[in-house]
Amino acid sequence: MPSMRPDRTSTFCARRRFRRFFLCALYAGAAALSAIYWPIQGQEFDTVISSHNRQAYTVADQIENPQERRALTALFAPSAAAEKARLAEAFLTSFPRSWFLPQALEIAAKAFIDLGDYSQALRYGRASLDLLPENPLLLVPLANVQIHQSQLAESRQTARLALEYLDAFAPPLSIGAADWPATSRQLKASSYFALGRAGITEALSLAAGERQRQLLKEAVSLLTIARQLNPLDREIAYLLGLGLLTGGQAQEAALNFATARLLGGSLESKTLEQLRHIHRSSSTGNTADFQRYLDELSVKAESHQEQLKASASIATANGDARASLNYAGSESCRSCHAEQHHDWQQTGMARMFRAYEPANVIGDFSSKEPFYAGDRFAWTGSRLESSRGEGRFAYARMFKDKGRHFFEIKTSSGPWVRYPIDYTIGSKWQQAYATRLPNGQIHVFPIQYNVLHKRWLNFWQIIDPEGSARADVRTFEKFSPITSYQSNCAVCHTSQLRNTKGGGFEVDDLEFREPGINCEMCHGPSGHHVSAMRAGEPYQKPAAAPPVDFTKISSREYLAICGQCHRQSAVRDAGPHGELNYWPSAPAFYPPNKSRPFGEFSRKAFYKDGRFRETTFIVESLQRSACFQKGQVNCGHCHDVHGKDAANNLKSLRFAADSDRMCTQCHTSQALKSVPHTRHAADSKASRCVSCHMPAIMNSMLFRARTHQIDDVPNVARLERFGQEESPNACLLCHQEKTAPWLKAALSKR
Repeated sequence: MPSMRPDRTSTFCARRRFRRFFLCALYAGAAALSAIYWPIQGQEFDTVISSHNRQAYTVADQIENPQERRALTALFAPSAAAEKARLAEAFLTSFPRSWFLPQALEIAAKAFIDLGDYSQALRYGRASLDLLPENPLLLVPLANVQIHQSQLAESRQTARLALEYLDAFAPPLSIGAADWPATSRQLKASSYFALGRAGITEALSLAAGERQRQLLKEAVSLLTIARQLNPLDREIAYLLGLGLLTGGQAQEAALNFATARLLGGSLESKTLEQLRHIHRSSSTGNTADFQRYLDELSVKAESHQEQLKASASIATANGDARASLNYAGSESCRSCHAEQHHDWQQTGMARMFRAYEPANVIGDFSSKEPFYAGDRFAWTGSRLESSRGEGRFAYARMFKDKGRHFFEIKTSSGPWVRYPIDYTIGSKWQQAYATRLPNGQIHVFPIQYNVLHKRWLNFWQIIDPEGSARADVRTFEKFSPITSYQSNCAVCHTSQLRNTKGGGFEVDDLEFREPGINCEMCHGPSGHHVSAMRAGEPYQKPAAAPPVDFTKISSREYLAICGQCHRQSAVRDAGPHGELNYWPSAPAFYPPNKSRPFGEFSRKAFYKDGRFRETTFIVESLQRSACFQKGQVNCGHCHDVHGKDAANNLKSLRFAADSDRMCTQCHTSQALKSVPHTRHAADSKASRCVSCHMPAIMNSMLFRARTHQIDDVPNVARLERFGQEESPNACLLCHQEKTAPWLKAALSKR
């Protein structure tokens, strides 16, 4: 009996012909994807985002240069690939320091894919991803281009990142919600296709053996997933058939070749060639039987195809259907965990939102000077600037009367209205205040007290773009959702927030179990655990099951728990019974929130070099780092939320007195090499790991916090392009009198 494996040379040639065909099809498809360019919109940060309030404004309004604004707008207009490439390159040449380089570079990359210039496509695509890595709409086509350029390892990495981001991010606003499920499936199918194709390409370059068999097995598995996600893609069916045939599974291969033929297109001659090869290699193969063989296969292929299409349209169940998990409350933890409970009570998380007590107030209520509306505040990154505004007027008075703290607000109609402070928000860097109305709504006063700068200010006016409603102090007197504590703050400042009527963030229907961040927000619902321990019935459980054992869970699980509050991009939608910051059932108690695409946020959230500027994106920053992606670092490696000295260790650092230990606990080879590594004195600030790898460049409560993109290193090329203001370089944070040429020369001597 002839061999069922295709001839190695003919298979390789067929693969090359198929590759050319597929790329033509891919780039034709990419032309459609090229139309899905970045939305010219921007989401405010330090705010709650849900599917229903993903409010955006046009970021074109943030571009001061009218020529740049026109050029950017032109990039998003429909045009042929050659014209799109010309416009993109012209934009990049004319505005090399634009906020919107990632978008312009992406447009250039996709245009050159359409034109078949894959080297240029990769060059521009990599430059875009260097500034904004989390972009699956670009990663998917680049993964396939990398295979074309024989960059198999890079293609695998790119495709895996695309799959990760497709699962992690919410639909972009540029694609309608109704269209996204189908688009997402196609993008995932293309990613799995790229992974499978890379495996087959590598396998065919090897001699027969165990390594080749393993690669083919993995490739077939990946391509099978791709087929399930996109049953109508004939290229996936054809390549799956090729992988099966090379692996010696001729009959399964024949079914996929027949399916590819059934789906039509220019692959028909190739599928027939492969089917003739399989038929000739069979014991009964002869020319007369071939047509009957095709007819029988066609029937099987049609049936198989209908099954795949039906399975692709069936929605999968969401999570475990077991009964809702129950919460016991923080007080139930005290009897067994008294020390941890006491330490937690001293932390900023426990004190994030508290009922009014005079001792909790840290603002200055003794000054007789009112707060003036219309004054302007600006944070430069190193200092707070203020100036008198035109038409300024006395708006708020903060004072004590008979031991009680009050705000008086001047209304638009003229009278001053007095409000008691019923709640304090925050306890360390900055404090806001809220009052409870007779109808039960809690509204936050529009000005806050900053502890470091020892002054009252309009924080939203500092961080929001022009036209922000919450930055307008007059909004407060309307008692609208904009100033509602329950709608805007409670999701991260209180525990187990829910809508009693099963809805979203409607003001009048929201309630929470406990103020502040309680034990069960992090450790999960512990009702079963408490009951079992009180009954003397200990039991075995997985580390991630409540109450969570943080010493044994994965880094991704760890960040998902911390990210409930510390991940700005989270799109928060209600659970089945109105749960807003917790989930009612297994497998996880924390909400499965996806992230809003980073390109849709206000440009104020980023430096022009792509790094995050604001600490509200602290988890997103850490997720970008190699320490997380490759080293499985988690928040607990550096922070201890049950620390012993919360009053003096405001950042809850695990090794506050020796910051290098946070790094050398993993990077042991650097523990005794600070001078050779840093070229600075061992006891100097410059020899601390964090000085170079976690420079203080992120805005927090009007102070600079350290970036958590931990593998950050001084980058001279970015500094030369964007300048220190938009690409802060760790070296020049200390050597402020020096320049980029000096730094380039100094680093070249290392």
